[in-house]
Amino acid sequence: MPELEQHHHHSQHQRILELNRALNDGMFVHVRRMLQQMPACDVALLLQSTPAAGREILWQLTDPEQQGEILEELNEDAMESILKMMDPENLAAATEGMDIDDLTYVLRSLPDEVYQQVLQQMEPQERHRVEIALAYPEDTAGSLMNNDTIALRPDVSVDVVLRYLRLRGELPEATDALFVVDKEDKYLGDVPLSRLLTVDPSVEVESIMGTRPERIIPVAMNDSRVAQLFERHDWISAPVVDDEGKLVGRITIDDVVDIIREDAEHSMMGMAGVDDDEDTFAPILKSTRGRTLWLGINLLTALFAASISNMFESTLAQMATLAVLMTIVPSQGGIAGTQTLAVVIRGIAVGHIGESNFRWLIIKEMAIGALNGLIWAVVIALVVVVWKDSLELGLISATAMFADMFMAGLAGVCIPLAMKKMKIDPALAGGMVLTTVTDSVGLFSFLGIATLLLH
Repeated sequence: MPELEQHHHHSQHQRILELNRALNDGMFVHVRRMLQQMPACDVALLLQSTPAAGREILWQLTDPEQQGEILEELNEDAMESILKMMDPENLAAATEGMDIDDLTYVLRSLPDEVYQQVLQQMEPQERHRVEIALAYPEDTAGSLMNNDTIALRPDVSVDVVLRYLRLRGELPEATDALFVVDKEDKYLGDVPLSRLLTVDPSVEVESIMGTRPERIIPVAMNDSRVAQLFERHDWISAPVVDDEGKLVGRITIDDVVDIIREDAEHSMMGMAGVDDDEDTFAPILKSTRGRTLWLGINLLTALFAASISNMFESTLAQMATLAVLMTIVPSQGGIAGTQTLAVVIRGIAVGHIGESNFRWLIIKEMAIGALNGLIWAVVIALVVVVWKDSLELGLISATAMFADMFMAGLAGVCIPLAMKKMKIDPALAGGMVLTTVTDSVGLFSFLGIATLLLH
């Protein structure tokens, strides 16, 4: 299997190289032919891997029929850069026949006046559906759902349903069950397709319908919560209902996968203080601006840590060896803290950590910190005694190491939990606050103990 995967990756890379070569040689017809043979998701990847100038040419060479599909596969920054190149008529044409949930994703990125123009180009019925979908806040179930549901009445026989499906000729993508509603459109339950095909056709829908209350998703539910439910119950699709219990749409697994991926990217990129939607090939100034803020804040915290070593200037002046050794403790503490931080942020993201169990977690991480602290305190003490031939220095390093690793474990749990309480995203600022704590505690304990022992 890995060979297959490697081959796929290799062929993708080959294609990108080949396309770039063809573009540079001005062989546009060849490029257009290649692009038309590629699936939309690969074209999107190609656009995301191309700097702005090439992106524009590539986009003009893509098949207009495919443009809607390509747009929905792009990340937000890359999509915005392409939407800027398109006029409303082309956009309306590209988005025709797109699923409502994907369409709202694209439209939300448009400036107001453009998106009003795009809406005007649409069929009235389509426009109405889009306006309803856009009314839901961006990170809720309402913005994820599609309204391609097939609804059945409970008092109809299976035979009639099957005849109706044959007449329709096709089912919406990722349909694993059909939803049952009453005359007021209130959601009653669902009938799995497999059940529909295997029962006696003369029975009524009501008798084979399953009611699974946990499967019903309220329209205002947060999208990360929706993703957790899909993940936990292994759903393929789920019905979305409004406040009155009426069926308004359904969410399918393909949209949920995107949310899971976005949440994971958000945590990973956030730890480095980078916007998770950042376009790899965004303009230089735009990328710089986003990152400078965090670097600025980080400089302030680093200056704070430096001011601690400044307090102990006289101790450092007495013994130059301290300056050599003092970087070891904060660096070790920083790593230990980041490990805890990663575990906790992930725990918060997947919903494992709440009011009931965070105390246990704090105790556990303190214990790990103490144990790790002991192990590495002994190691550093031995190294320093052998290297610098001074028992005192060994003792100073060991005590400071223990104190810093213990604090690192504690801070790694408490910082993200405190931030979550204060409604700050721990994935974004957690790492920075943590290194400030571990650096400050590390330097303070190391130089403080040295001052006490050496005076």
